Amino acid sequence: MTKLLGLCGSLRAASASAAVARALAENLAPRATLEMARIGDLPHYNADIDGGAPVARLIAQIEAADGLVFVTPEYNYSVPGVLKNAIDWASRPAYQSVFKHKPSLVITVSGGALGGARAQSHLKYILNGMLADTHVGQEILVPHANHKVEDGRFSDAATLDFALAEIESFIGALRA
Repeated sequence: MTKLLGLCGSLRAASASAAVARALAENLAPRATLEMARIGDLPHYNADIDGGAPVARLIAQIEAADGLVFVTPEYNYSVPGVLKNAIDWASRPAYQSVFKHKPSLVITVSGGALGGARAQSHLKYILNGMLADTHVGQEILVPHANHKVEDGRFSDAATLDFALAEIESFIGALRA
């Protein structure tokens, strides 16, 4: 079974990004597992400290995963600080981190009409700088996401089907 690690860029309890990630995890079973990293536990990045157990846990999770699935909102035309903080911790040492050659898929979520397109572009640029292998395929953008979550569950079947098809392509590439 393929082991995926999810990194959600929102810590909010009612996060549309988290709802999308939960829906994906539910629908991927039993073909794959999608465990979510707890990036909210990480201290602010500071190269003078090692970050302790939360950083060690994140690095171990990334290392053990067959691939990474980023599900993130767009904040101020880019990625949220909490996600960038997690990436900064795990991206050390530069060019030799657990991200090097790690297959990665990016999904962006937005309350607006563009579905986080700018954040998607920025995140792929960041991943490229860490030598991660970003999945080449159709971009998964979730526009107007706040209207697609009902009682904490992502309810847009068409978007979910599209995302799952692209994730299946991602998983297929991992197995190849």
